[in-house]
Amino acid sequence: MDNSSGVGVIDKAAHVLDALEAGPTTLAQLVAATGLARLTVHRLALALVHHRLVSLYIQGRFVLGSRLVELASAAGEDRLIASAGPVLMQLRDATGESAQIFRRQGDWRVCVASAERPIGLRDTIPVGTQLSMKAGSAAQVLLAWEDHDRLLEGLQSARFTPTVLAGVRRRGWRQSLGEREPGVASVSAPVRGPSGRVIAAVSISGPIERLTRQPGRLHAEVVCNAGRVLTEALRKTND
Repeated sequence: MDNSSGVGVIDKAAHVLDALEAGPTTLAQLVAATGLARLTVHRLALALVHHRLVSLYIQGRFVLGSRLVELASAAGEDRLIASAGPVLMQLRDATGESAQIFRRQGDWRVCVASAERPIGLRDTIPVGTQLSMKAGSAAQVLLAWEDHDRLLEGLQSARFTPTVLAGVRRRGWRQSLGEREPGVASVSAPVRGPSGRVIAAVSISGPIERLTRQPGRLHAEVVCNAGRVLTEALRKTND
């Protein structure tokens, strides 16, 4: 399928922005992802930085810029968040546990939507909470399908290994026990954007005493189904 608009510079800039969807990216990674000449990518990236559509991150890496957040807000909706409410409530009701959606922002994962368990002991993660990308089932889901260089970066000081992430890719979900916080268990699955790239993780979390030491056995199927429902919703909004 030809995605060209016929306006070359716009198409090239769009390629750069698409390549940044997965997170912090070096110039070399941008060149590899876009197939464009290094000088062209560098000039485009710096022009996008000037307009705040892209930002310079630590160690010379590029990330999507704050202007995109402003534009998304001005448009009146975020497609993922707009679709999240009913799905998270159904997931919470099906499992009896709090449900969340996380996105990666740099070295953090951020809760962008949640449905809290109404009563009893729960793992409360308010919208806007920043958590580490080095521990927890959601962090592993967000990292597992990254390209080789980003995966290696993400594994530095992490509480999981390449073998663990290979298992996440094979099963399509991940559980964790006391990894992010003692006594807390979770199960997470990927949410994919229209391009097929993993853009978020949908999770449930709660006390190990209720979720047991095999929470995936209890809830992986319903969590994965929530990820598929959100993925399909994003695909439809892009049609």
